Amino acid sequence: MQNNDDLINDILSELDGQKNVQPTEISAPQEEETVAPETEPVQEIIPEETNASVNEDIFPGDYQNYYQESSDSPETAKDTYAENGGYPDNENYQDNYGYPPAEEYPPQRPTHKKKKKKKKRNRLPGVLILTTFIFAVSIVLAMVIIGFGKDMLGIGKSDTTKLIIIKDGATTEQIAEQLKDEGIIKSPKFFVLFSRLRKADSMYIAGEHFIRANMAYETIIQNLTTDEEENKNAVEVTFPEGITIFDAAQILEEKNVCSQEDFLFYFNAAGYGFEFEDMLPVDSQLKFKPMEGYVFPDTYYFYEEMDPEKVCQKIYLNFNNKLTDDRIKKMEELQLSLDELITFASIVQKEAATTNTMTMVASVFWNRLNNPDDFPKLQSDPTTNYVNEVIKPNQEVYNKTMIEAYDTYQGAGLPPGAICNPGIEAIDAVLANQKSDYFYFIANIYTGETLFAETLEEHEANQQKIDEEIAQMEAQQQGNGDVNGIE
Repeated sequence: MQNNDDLINDILSELDGQKNVQPTEISAPQEEETVAPETEPVQEIIPEETNASVNEDIFPGDYQNYYQESSDSPETAKDTYAENGGYPDNENYQDNYGYPPAEEYPPQRPTHKKKKKKKKRNRLPGVLILTTFIFAVSIVLAMVIIGFGKDMLGIGKSDTTKLIIIKDGATTEQIAEQLKDEGIIKSPKFFVLFSRLRKADSMYIAGEHFIRANMAYETIIQNLTTDEEENKNAVEVTFPEGITIFDAAQILEEKNVCSQEDFLFYFNAAGYGFEFEDMLPVDSQLKFKPMEGYVFPDTYYFYEEMDPEKVCQKIYLNFNNKLTDDRIKKMEELQLSLDELITFASIVQKEAATTNTMTMVASVFWNRLNNPDDFPKLQSDPTTNYVNEVIKPNQEVYNKTMIEAYDTYQGAGLPPGAICNPGIEAIDAVLANQKSDYFYFIANIYTGETLFAETLEEHEANQQKIDEEIAQMEAQQQGNGDVNGIE
């Protein structure tokens, strides 16, 4: 019992000592502390584990610590505690010791560990990231909307007219892809959507249409759903093989399609976006007319007083279609440029009396080109004729260098440009590159017979034979003739 009392006294003395402790040093003036009301309970002390059985209804909380070693009943322990001066009476206990009497002490509640408050995270970086993301998305969406808007309105796009051919039964999706391939629009899906909103899917007309990239979708659809030639007079025009660009211009003017001057200007200006145009030489100073040779001989359908650019594009399109991948491959294998191929074919077109002899005529010129030491010049009469009949009469300023380059009796190798517009047979004859030993030929223009020779002696004998035949025919017909050939 004595041990228990000593323990209680020690604890009470420690509590009294803590209460009466005064600070020994003052580093700075402090505000006067506000004394809590006497009725306010002091901090709760959680006692250590006790082995004694104590009535918690009478001595709850901290009082258990005073009797943890006691074997007496609670009532006896209470009396003993009071006799030793630790518990004088219930009325004065609070004044003496700072605790309320045991009877007034509230029942002990289960103690819980306070949850550690989570440190608040700074939300500013997340807000900045979210704001930046929203701003970036807004910019992208704005750019996309502006891009679609510019495409739909044709803003900032080329004003070059394009020839679009709509096939029978073509769907809106196919038409949209075709327009994209031609550089007219950028978004086929957006065009299809616009077409659906306009309810134009079933209104597209098959055939030829002329469209510009700077047209709005509304205008493009209107053109593709309208027959432009419906109220105009259609004109059929045929360009025969071997005509010059001046001949073609004259035919168009005679048919009231467009003027010669306009056609020559727009046709030689080029720049219509066809694939073969990328193969043309950049430097063509020695060429008399840059696009001579590209008026592909064929039958065309125009209409009266037609825009000359549209006339040119129809002819360009036809030539572009004839220049197939297979022909381009053969041309590259022979190490010929497109301009060289057309120039070569234009000579064959003028020299060959019939299409059946074109391949062998081309063979003669191939042999001469491949043996420049023995045959430095092609010596083709039609090249001299082109200089005298076409270049000189239409040359604004006399250019001796150009004339000598075109005349194969003066200049070496192929001329700088075509001397006529060759047909597909002459082009294929050059690409065939027929092997032979011939270096000469001569043709009877009346009969179409062509004689080939390996040596100059054989050629002179063939020439004499042809001359006699022609003389006899002229005597009979009392007409005039002309002989084409190589001397």
